Amino acid sequence: MKLHVLYFARLRERFGVAEEQIAFDGASVADLIAMLQARGGVWAEELAAGRAFRVAVNQDVVALDAALPEYAEVAIFPPVTGG
Repeated sequence: MKLHVLYFARLRERFGVAEEQIAFDGASVADLIAMLQARGGVWAEELAAGRAFRVAVNQDVVALDAALPEYAEVAIFPPVTGG
């Protein structure tokens, strides 16, 4: 399947990319994160267990076990606080 992945804030800066198209053969957000972690370096560091980041699929924040539909837009971003 193909995904459009967007990176925001700290992640965009660390990865050096704002967005990319990914050919993906997994099923869930967790599978995508594992694939990205496998790139090593800052990817493994920033997406490691215990690091703070959120994932949205087609503009809805989801858990890591969420399924990924074909052509989904996946946004990965640090948590946002406000007040």
